[in-house]
Amino acid sequence: MEVRSLHSLVVQNQASQKNAQLETGASEPGNSETAKTSDFSDRLQAGIDQVAHAQNNAAELAKAYELGKETDLSKVMIAQQISSLGFQMTLNVRNKALSAYKDIMNMPV
Repeated sequence: MEVRSLHSLVVQNQASQKNAQLETGASEPGNSETAKTSDFSDRLQAGIDQVAHAQNNAAELAKAYELGKETDLSKVMIAQQISSLGFQMTLNVRNKALSAYKDIMNMPV
């Protein structure tokens, strides 16, 4: 659920950046700033996808262990720890991004 919140934050940020580009007329195709932004958002999306994949993998391994299809408990526990660490890191990135956004919004102009 938190991963979806981070994804919606990224989508909202991209939309506001596109609106800002349209207002300033900076929508040139060769603009390096746009390339950097899309590169960052692509990397962030890839990270979110990796965390979601790790969570799905951990859930599948846990289910397989409970059904008796998987016998290696250490493999299941490692997958769950990887999933947990990825989720915690994603949550911390979201919290830092929201904190930075709030700091920017509270700056005097």
